[in-house]
Amino acid sequence: MKISLLLFVFVILGLTIGSAGAVETPADVAAPPADAVCTPDGLCSKVLTVGTGDVHPDAWDEVTVHYSGWTTDGKLFDSSVQRGETATFPLNRVIPGWTEGLQLMVVGEKRRFWIPKELAYNDMPGRPAGMLVFDVELFSIQDKPAPPPPPPVPEDVAGPPADAEVTASGLASKVLRPGVGDNHPTATSTVTAHYSGWTTDGKLFDSSVQRGEPLAFPLTRVIAGWTEGLQLMVVGEKRRFWIPENLAYQGRPGAPPGMLVFDVELISFED
Repeated sequence: MKISLLLFVFVILGLTIGSAGAVETPADVAAPPADAVCTPDGLCSKVLTVGTGDVHPDAWDEVTVHYSGWTTDGKLFDSSVQRGETATFPLNRVIPGWTEGLQLMVVGEKRRFWIPKELAYNDMPGRPAGMLVFDVELFSIQDKPAPPPPPPVPEDVAGPPADAEVTASGLASKVLRPGVGDNHPTATSTVTAHYSGWTTDGKLFDSSVQRGEPLAFPLTRVIAGWTEGLQLMVVGEKRRFWIPENLAYQGRPGAPPGMLVFDVELISFED
């Protein structure tokens, strides 16, 4: 659940620029040059400095880099170089163009990327628009274990079955595994949960299960369907929710559209 719940993992880092060093705008910032190499999905790049070795990061590894990013009109919108400090992050928590592009690199390499908007922020409000250009220098790779496979798509992902419970608001749910006790979170509780979320066509768009770590969050900071639905649960319970759009992201640009389906396991909560 990437907007209200997870602070959207496609964001690279902050977009605040510091004042440590000057960064020159590339002469070819407007479009990839003829000698750039492009992948089938449109990511183009060019090696600026050759690295060493033949070890490439995997999509789940953590990397340490220096980078600068421009829009195609030459506007610098973010730069670790200008801030004077490298950035470290897991490759599966950034925009798709970074996840794909950094896997092409080896330590010591510096590369320029032209990332089409579909692999960048895809016109997400408040983020740089259109194709983005990044210069990235890879300093190190920290190996991380491969994530578990994605959870299977529920057979009833297209809509709530006949035996689902439906509240007055239209939130439907079904208990997959009973929990223990009779204490429920309140609307102001902070809960810790594992979850996976799908659109009704079976597309997995977020999963703490696949990341291998549960998420803790206050119920005041999530979509309305979660605020309401988690209050139905007890610790140890696993429940499937069918959340209508008016209780989910309500057509918000960049967020999963329509009815959403979540499997949620409530691990603990604090009032």
